[in-house]
Amino acid sequence: MQESCKGDKIRMYNMLHEAWRKERENSEIQKLTRDFYTRLTDYVKKIREESRMLDEKTVKGRLLEREYKNVKKMIEEIVQLRYRKALRKAAAGKTVPKEFLTEEEARLHGEILPLTEAYQAFLEDVLRGRVSSIENREKSKKILVRFLHETPAMVGSDMKTYGPFKSEDIATLPIENARALIKQGIIVEVEAK
Repeated sequence: MQESCKGDKIRMYNMLHEAWRKERENSEIQKLTRDFYTRLTDYVKKIREESRMLDEKTVKGRLLEREYKNVKKMIEEIVQLRYRKALRKAAAGKTVPKEFLTEEEARLHGEILPLTEAYQAFLEDVLRGRVSSIENREKSKKILVRFLHETPAMVGSDMKTYGPFKSEDIATLPIENARALIKQGIIVEVEAK
């Protein structure tokens, strides 16, 4: 049993390292499995749980701490690199193929395009000598929320489809829809830091 767990950790570390290396070496977003981050969070949980049971002064404890620092660094770099690449694509009016994105990134990427389009429309309005579009966009403001319960897909006040969502999913919703779901205890607003 312990050998199987050790083998899983080695495979996860190698998978993470390979994804990190490819992302650093290429200017385009690299393909990841849809469940990449889900698997990574399980791996990180295992490292953290194992490190709580060990004395950090032992060799094994120090090695585990070093593994966690390396994993953390690679995860941070992968997320930041992929985010910057997605922004560059969106700014150029292009999209990242969905099959290259994880489930979580696909949801987030859906939020980048409307923002990029809004900035482009804003620029065009300013160049035309008007700023009325900004006022209209404020009416369709969205907020970041966390789902407390599984929720089926819904049509938002902006006539876009949102969901379906699982418990603990994070999403941005039109403020009108979010207020109603908050009152029902289905979601909570996430405070941005």
